Amino acid sequence: MADYITVEMIDDLAAGAAFLGTGGGGDPFIGALLCREALERFGPVRLLPLSEVEDDAAIFTAAAMGAPTILIEKLLSLEDADSAVRALERHLGRIATAIIAAEIGGINSTLPIAYAAMRGLPIVDADGMGRAFPSLQMTAFNAAGVACAPIALADEFGNRAIIETDSAQTAEDLARPLVAALGASAALSCYPMSGTEAKRGAVAGSLSAALEIGAAISGRGTRGEPVERLLSALRRHPLYGHAYRLFDGKITGLERDTSRGWVFGTCDLTGLEDERRCSVKFQNENLSVEIDGALHAIVPDLITIVDRETGHAIPTESLRYGQRVAVIGCSAPPQLRTAEAMRIMGPNAFGLAQLYTPIEALAISIDEQRISGGSSRDKGEEK
Repeated sequence: MADYITVEMIDDLAAGAAFLGTGGGGDPFIGALLCREALERFGPVRLLPLSEVEDDAAIFTAAAMGAPTILIEKLLSLEDADSAVRALERHLGRIATAIIAAEIGGINSTLPIAYAAMRGLPIVDADGMGRAFPSLQMTAFNAAGVACAPIALADEFGNRAIIETDSAQTAEDLARPLVAALGASAALSCYPMSGTEAKRGAVAGSLSAALEIGAAISGRGTRGEPVERLLSALRRHPLYGHAYRLFDGKITGLERDTSRGWVFGTCDLTGLEDERRCSVKFQNENLSVEIDGALHAIVPDLITIVDRETGHAIPTESLRYGQRVAVIGCSAPPQLRTAEAMRIMGPNAFGLAQLYTPIEALAISIDEQRISGGSSRDKGEEK
């Protein structure tokens, strides 16, 4: 693990965070611009292992909240992030001693690093999801009993709001329409926590994981086809070890609906060398993959659509007709597969009809069907 995050690491971090964003979380390359400028101005940021965090540390998140399509057009600034974090510090009477990412996917992986650089604070090598999710309550923090509120929201006009509630779901319900009123995106600080609480709830090592995944995609130190390098990196990592190339195809259908502060939709693909059909559902992030009507992966396991040539993840807002892509699925970190986590961020939390089945179990089942002649799953999809 690196001791510091430097400017030279930002491209790898953005690429890895884009993959872990599973289609959502906001475009990390926008956050990378902010992060690069901050590191050049303020210097490298210490990467603090979760195990080395002091129990009485004051850990704050710095994040963006809103629809990814809006975050492209309405860029956040470090001043907005500072406004939200400072408001929460004043409310709690505590000053941050370290910053942690609420989610490792998308813009919310790079924004907190830029903010930590601005404040001269370390960034904890961990986050609250091990991926990206669309709602405040969908975190490993929440599943471990760490309080989401009080939370602070801020916009570019100096407007700030503090929300106090005992429920992360209520915090989400109150914050979402407020963010819509602030222009559909805002700076956010939530889950203020001690070091003890961070050790209990955070997904350890996820920031390092994003760096490793990004390096594999860029080909730094390795050879081979980009998508295969990506799969190899995932299979070596303890957080994401069951990884599969689920489908190769061309985008032939795309539906998006930006409403209630989210982007809902479906991406349909047709096989490049056969007539198989693939359908990926998303709500900001990708939720499920069905191929010829059979479920191949479902939330909270990770599903990311990547460019077949470069291996780079394609956010849902950047999907286009005719793109030739690969659909990659991998297992979620263990904290997201507990019974409590499943209640908060499993298929039912998104209104999906299917029950959760781990991606590795689906792979075995589908391979058994293929061997018996009941499925068209390719050998190339096997781990």
